[in-house]
This record gives sequence, structure tokens and C-alpha cells, in this order.
Amino acid sequence: MTHDHDLVLRPTPAQTEAALAPPPGRIGGDLVVETLSGLGATTVFGLPGQHALGLFDALRRSSLRYIGMRVENNAGFAADAYGRITGEAAPLLLSTGPGALMSLAALQEAAAASAPVLAISSQIPTAGLGGGRHGYLHELPDQQASFRGVVKSVHTVRTQSQIPSAIAAAWQSALTAPHGPVWVEIPQDVLLAETLLPEVTAPDATPEELVPRPELTALAAHLLSGAARPAIIAGGGVVRADASGKLRALAERIQAPVVTTFGGKAAFPWNHPLSLQSWMEDRHTTDFLEDADVLLVVGSGLGEMSSNYRTFKPRGRLIQIEADLGKLESNYPALGIHADARLALSALLETVDERTDETAPERVRTLLERVHARIDAQQLTLEQGLLASIRRALPRRSPSFWDMTILAYWAWSAFDPRHPNTMHSAQGAGGLGYAFPAALGAAAADPTHPVLAISGDGGALYSIAELATAKQHDFNVTWLIIDDGGYGILREYMTDTFGETTETATATVTESATELSRPDYVALAESFGVPGARTTPETLEADLSKALSTPGPVVIVLPAVLRMFAPTHLG
Repeated sequence: MTHDHDLVLRPTPAQTEAALAPPPGRIGGDLVVETLSGLGATTVFGLPGQHALGLFDALRRSSLRYIGMRVENNAGFAADAYGRITGEAAPLLLSTGPGALMSLAALQEAAAASAPVLAISSQIPTAGLGGGRHGYLHELPDQQASFRGVVKSVHTVRTQSQIPSAIAAAWQSALTAPHGPVWVEIPQDVLLAETLLPEVTAPDATPEELVPRPELTALAAHLLSGAARPAIIAGGGVVRADASGKLRALAERIQAPVVTTFGGKAAFPWNHPLSLQSWMEDRHTTDFLEDADVLLVVGSGLGEMSSNYRTFKPRGRLIQIEADLGKLESNYPALGIHADARLALSALLETVDERTDETAPERVRTLLERVHARIDAQQLTLEQGLLASIRRALPRRSPSFWDMTILAYWAWSAFDPRHPNTMHSAQGAGGLGYAFPAALGAAAADPTHPVLAISGDGGALYSIAELATAKQHDFNVTWLIIDDGGYGILREYMTDTFGETTETATATVTESATELSRPDYVALAESFGVPGARTTPETLEADLSKALSTPGPVVIVLPAVLRMFAPTHLG
């Protein structure tokens, strides 16, 4: 008897081999871009270089969108912002040696802010690896050693078959809480050699969940349920974990006032009755937090600025939820819960008892009145007016990116972002030049909302080359440059500390450490084909509104010398 299954024609070994044969013309670089596409990447940032040409040749055969920047550090800032906005790992393609090292400052910021950046760099040919001095172009004795102290993880490739697994492992590392930058390096010859490996399909790189230990969340819920004056500090970990809704639900259930750190802006609604806003550098806020009998710290390591420069001395019980194990109890003893903020807050909501406290909103109002009275007494109406004008001009869901400049220092404390994950700065690592290239990365991530970048004139010169990038891609980014003639915040720091800034004189010229010769930024922007205009404090709102509603890049220059509000941690 003949059965149907006996008639099934199976392919011959030759037919099977032919079906699995890889397409011709592929090289090691194709394995990289195929893996990235399989992991879900759609956009990559970077700069080509001689050793990395195999990566860029492979991009021609892929569906990945390439955003080419003019400086590697700026490309890193753009990838950082793309990762913050999307929550996805942002690939950053770099070349060996100088190109790779130029990205270090950006990767430090990504690490400090928990931004998922997947940096992929070329290396010298495999014959030169091992630490000797062979004289290859761009040669470093141990390139990855420069990155180990900056990124979350380092992944080294030596053969083509290692490429998919190494990139998948790096992707998983970048997106496992806490998010962060990772480093992959691949030798030039491995990227350029023809490959006979099949196309990469469906690599698995599911991020690991960082789940809290139940006995710890049970104890935390017990402490919060029985607290008389609970309070909450919400950091950037709440924003990165998309846990703002969970935080609000918990705060309302236990009637706990919430202050957000500078990295945690908009983790809690600005005008909520329980919102202490973001006045972390204020003694009134510090006193309020010290008075809490149970203080819940979520997604913050309570570092220098979040502790009002180490003057914060809590008297009550501390509970700290932190995904970064290195930050857990690193500054203050606490009930430390190593977990993703969203998962930990969910666990607390399941077990915490509801509290009633009619005094909490009134205590919040009293605190904010004291803070605002202190600021108002310093007659800083220009600075407050500028922030108000920016807030009115900026659409509610438009992201803003702030460089290390006086107005940004104000914004950390006084600016209402209005929506989670829309206000970003380089306060994690504190490097100059972040705002504009980061804004370009955000525009690449979401072209549906205009993006605002704010820099001082000193910081603007770090990233002025990216006007070419903005024009080339026609990104909807408005760049506000506050021109005060120098490094304004450093001028203020030096004057406050030493009574004057540093000046050196020769027979022909006087040099200052803080005062800068600078270009005509409007004319410079226009030389790139980017519209530019000068504004005043009185016309800023109208000019910004017009620029933000204009398609493509625009530069607005505001000549103004700003002052910081007086600190409270010095006396």
C-alpha cells in the first residue's frame, strides 16, 4: 500500500545548500547591519573612517537610515537623545582610534543619564591586536581599555561568526535596566572580508527584567503605610522606566509630597497638589526632606546636586529603589531595593495601605511659597521672564535640550516640562556642547514635534559644525543661543570664588579664561543656509513661536548676560 507521505519529495542536499547559499557580494559589515535590522534598529548615527568603511559599504545594502554627523562626539550626543526619546538602543558607528576616542564624552553622558547607545567601532586588523606596537594607522595598544570605565559592557569580535552574538549581547545589555551605552569593536579585516555566512535573521536579545525582591518591597510598603510624614524623591530612573503613572498613583495613595531631581524632570506633574517641583538646590526643600520620617528615593543615587551638594542629612528612614547597583546606598544608608523603578513601584502599589493626610498639600504650598519668596527677593526678573517666555512658546509635547549654561541651571529648578521625557540636559556628566546635536537626534527619532535646543555662546561653538547636518536633513530644530560673550557660568563661579576671572596679558593682547571672541551667529547660520535672527527678552516668545512653527532648522540669538540665583549650600 502506498501512503501519501511516501510521495513527499524532499530536497536533495544540493538543493538545500543552494537555497541556503548567502547572496553574493556580502562582507563582514553586512553581518553587522543585518543583525541591527533584525534587532529592530531603524536609524544609525556616526561618521565614516578608513577602518570602518566595511560598515558603511554594508549600509548601502540595508534598509537602515544613516544620520551622518560632522564630529564623533556630536554623533554620540545625537544617539544619546535618540535613545532617550525612543527607549530603543541607538547604534553609533565609529572608526578606530581618534574617531572612537572622540565619542568618549558623549558616552560618559549616556552612562550618567542611562541612555541606551550601542557604539560599534572598527579596530586595527587582527594581525595587529595583542598590545604590540605594529605601526598601524589609528593604532592603540588596547582600544577597549579607554571605554571600560565609561560604558556598561564591552564586547570584542575577532571573527565574522562572532558578530551577530556580540551585537545581540550588547543590545541586550544596553536595554537592560539601568539602560546605558555599550561598546562593540570589530577589526577592519573582519569587516571587509567576504562572508559565506547566511543572512542574519531574528537574533534574540530580550532585555532582562530587574525584579525587586518581594520581602524588601513588603517591608517598604509597611514603612510607608505607617509613616506620619512620608516624602518621595523621584529621579531619572522613573523617567527611563516610563514609571511616572505608577509614581503618581503611589504618591496619591499615601499622600506623599514628591520632588523631582534635575534628571527626573516631569516624573511627577509640576502643578499637582503634592508636587514640590524640582527645587533641589534650596535649603527650604532640603529641610522639608530631612523632616520626612520615611523618605522614598526612586531612580536616583542622591548624588551631589540631588543632595544639595551633600548638605542633605536625612533624619528619618530611607528607602532607595535603584536599578544601578553601584548607586544603591552609595551615599546614604537605606533599605536598598535593587530593581527597575516601574516594577518596584508596581509591587509597592499592590501592598501599600492608603493614607489620609489633609496637611500634605498645605505643607507643599507653604514650602513653595518660601522658595519663591527667596528667589523673588533676589530681583532676577530677567531670568524668570526668559523661562516663562520659552515655556509659553514651546508646544506641550515638544522636547527641549539644554546645554551647560546659566539658563539651563535655572531650568533644572524652575522650568515646567509639562510632559514626561521631554526635558533633557547634560547634567549627568556635565559636558559642554550637548544641546544642539542631541536635539538633532530627537528630531530624527520623532519628526512630528518641533525640537528646541538652548546653548550659551561658548557651548554653541562645540557643535556649530552640526548646522550642516541640520540643513542636510532639514531637521525641525530651533536653536536658541544665549550670547553673553563668554563662559557665563564659569565667569560667575570665578568671580564669586576669587573676586575676579583669570586674565593674562602680553605686550599685544589680553587673554581671559572666560571671555570669548565669537562669531556673528546669525550670519554664520545663514552661511549654512539656515535662517537666523536676533531677539530680545521682550520679543523672545514671539520669535521662538515663529521659529518652532517654521519647518526646518532655525537659529535664534539672544544677547543677554544672566545671573544665577544665590546658592543655599554654602552657608
